[in-house]
Amino acid sequence: MHVDEEPDPRFESLLEYLKEQRGFDFTGYKRQSLVRRVRRQMTGVGIEGFDEYQDHLALHPDEYAALFDTVLINVTSFFRDTESWEYLREHVLPALLAEDGARVRVWSAGCATGEEPYSLAMELSEALGPTAFRERVKIYATDVDEAALQVARAGAYTDRQVQGLDERYLTSYFERVGDRWVIRKDLRRAVIFGRNDLVQDAPISHVDLLVCRNTLMYFNAEAQADIVRRLHFALAPQGVLFLGKAEMLLSHPHLFQPLELKRRFFRKLGTPAPERRTPREPVRPAEQDLGTTAARLRDEALLSAPAAQVVVATNGVLVASNRRADTLFGIGQRDVGRLFQDLEVSYRPVELRSYIEQALGERRVVWIRDVEWERPDADTVGLDVQVVPLIGPDSAPLGTTVIFNDVTRHRQLQNELQYANRQLESAYEELQSANEELETTNEELQSTVEELETTNEELQSTNEELETMNEELQSMNDELNASNEELRVRTLEVDELNRLMESVLASLGVGVAVVDAGLRVLAWNSRAVDLWGVREDEALGRSLDDLDIGLPVEPLQPLVAGQLDGVPGNRTVRLPAVNRRGRSIDVDVTASRLQGTDAGPGVILLMDVVGPAEPASAPGPDPRSAARSDGAGRSDAG
Repeated sequence: MHVDEEPDPRFESLLEYLKEQRGFDFTGYKRQSLVRRVRRQMTGVGIEGFDEYQDHLALHPDEYAALFDTVLINVTSFFRDTESWEYLREHVLPALLAEDGARVRVWSAGCATGEEPYSLAMELSEALGPTAFRERVKIYATDVDEAALQVARAGAYTDRQVQGLDERYLTSYFERVGDRWVIRKDLRRAVIFGRNDLVQDAPISHVDLLVCRNTLMYFNAEAQADIVRRLHFALAPQGVLFLGKAEMLLSHPHLFQPLELKRRFFRKLGTPAPERRTPREPVRPAEQDLGTTAARLRDEALLSAPAAQVVVATNGVLVASNRRADTLFGIGQRDVGRLFQDLEVSYRPVELRSYIEQALGERRVVWIRDVEWERPDADTVGLDVQVVPLIGPDSAPLGTTVIFNDVTRHRQLQNELQYANRQLESAYEELQSANEELETTNEELQSTVEELETTNEELQSTNEELETMNEELQSMNDELNASNEELRVRTLEVDELNRLMESVLASLGVGVAVVDAGLRVLAWNSRAVDLWGVREDEALGRSLDDLDIGLPVEPLQPLVAGQLDGVPGNRTVRLPAVNRRGRSIDVDVTASRLQGTDAGPGVILLMDVVGPAEPASAPGPDPRSAARSDGAGRSDAG
């Protein structure tokens, strides 16, 4: 079983930094693949730690573009996964375009460099015809990578990018401009490109066809669930969602149902929105002079209130009580003006004086719940007592009102409910006992189902990871192809320069040798081969002293050293020598310092035979070598 590694706090800090500085929220991406791609970019700039790379980004803002280009893998192509596009053409689009004249809204989410939305535009244009396509269709293409969107907006593609595209589409919807294939303007106008982050930004709404391929697989399960809800909101009723081959939506059956699971087409499940009701405007009574009538109404309302209520002033005197209090506690008009503590209601059914002081002191409502009062010769009454402080306009306390809420019936209902619950629990226990064996079987089946679901999710995750790595490899392969092409061009240029150099050296009528400060041969032309009988492969890399040619080397050393040191003076010396045929000749050797090279200091030696030159011929066996092999030797050379 795959177990996720603990998140690296330094890497999480880097992601938070990218979100703050550039608005890219990578926190919902799968950590394993995201870390791998970020480390790849870090290796390219020679940095190992995430902290150091964050400092590098702060000092080199241009690095952001390279990092995002590595992290946001823009691998796409025209009509990618041909079988899925055939199903779209034959089954999805006919139903989508069935209503004559109806507008069609399409959203390509994660469009990369634009091949996918242009493929949609071509298919819709083929299905509707150019005129109806311009009138009815609007395609929205979004991505989080602004650099990729710039390429998509230009709509210009190389021969390699359109490779495999049907010739019919290429001739109908592209124009050749230089070395690029450019989307025709009438098709380009139907596609609107814009930046949209599926994790953060609001989705485009009322979409009939939503294409989001090979995008969800880069996110973790939590981010995927959030994005899927956004895609569900974006689709119109009966809208169709088109996903990549590594994405299946198995965890969201309440939002989408498979239309064609193998090709990854899903239909939105409708969720009716709650009915909106416009609230009625509150009826405001017309202003009128209440006068005495209003005062009487207030008094009557207090007296007729269903809950027993007494009003006590701050000096502890009973100010008022209503009829329900008179009936319940036996108080009346005669008790108004008496000290509340002298009345039985102040301590029975509950001691109220401390609660009144608390309500006045804290200036808040105090509740006394679950009060049981056993009245003489009457049933027990259940009360919830509420002590409310009364505050005047100047914030000064005026007194308190004590409200006795009769909850007897409520308690009875609670008791009955508790009794019914006990009865229900007893019945449930009997039923539970009868169903224990069935539940055990269900639990075993559920455990098996959960194991299968876990295995399926792991396989799905592995499939997504493999697809991600496949796209990364494809991206790297594209880069390698571009590098190989550049290397091939450079190699051809170098080969052409080498051939030109060889031709120039071969065309010179004198022997040419290029040597370094140690007289090691760096270049050796064909005239030098003909003159001394030493092949080029034998001479290169060896010192003139080791070549055993008929030219004395010692006089050449000060000449070479003088040229290397820039000492002015005679650059030509005439030396007696013996050519490859064993004939004595005089040779003018001219030395010139080698200019403009990174290979180190060097000197060009031009060896010109004085007198009539012998015709050049292919190098043959050296007579001197033959003489030495016969033991004769050449003791009088020169």
